[in-house]
Amino acid sequence: MSRREMKPGIYMSPLPVALVSSGSCEDPNACAVAWTGVICSNPPRMYISLTKSRYSHEIISKTRDFVINMVSTDIIRATDTCGVKSGRDMNKFAECGLTAVPSLHVKSPSVAEAPMSIECRVFDVIELGSHDMFLADVVGITADESLFNDQDKLMYGRADLVAYSHGTYVELGKKVGDFGYSVEKKSTRRRKANNRK
Repeated sequence: MSRREMKPGIYMSPLPVALVSSGSCEDPNACAVAWTGVICSNPPRMYISLTKSRYSHEIISKTRDFVINMVSTDIIRATDTCGVKSGRDMNKFAECGLTAVPSLHVKSPSVAEAPMSIECRVFDVIELGSHDMFLADVVGITADESLFNDQDKLMYGRADLVAYSHGTYVELGKKVGDFGYSVEKKSTRRRKANNRK
């Protein structure tokens, strides 16, 4: 297979689509973010990267907290609007039919329509160039009851999550394996298959 060299750029794909809420329930704001992810599992820490020109950057710099709301197919249009419009010019929650609900541990509201909301408190901001990276501790998580099975296991597949791939939103779909399945013993794989029946 031949390969072609490309100039350095941001070709990582796909990426999560997050609807990041900030402000307060009385004056909520939201923006679409694809530059987000996990930076540490213990303690749980995540990041978002924003340009200084974004209204969310201004708000989060003051409040030092935000909520990463997972995006399902049900709210992808609203999320897109929140990515291309500015909260300086409109109330995105009202315009997009989103509901700001109180979070458990931060001032920023969660989005009621999101399947899961991850509450974050900023502990550092790193200026990187085009974007500033907000590093944050995960201080709370809420998830819709419909995402849990009878054994209280979180079932991400029920959330109809969306990913972002260079200008295109894609729905996550077919399962192709579980972490570690390449080194599992055959008897373990059979037992897991039988448990799913």
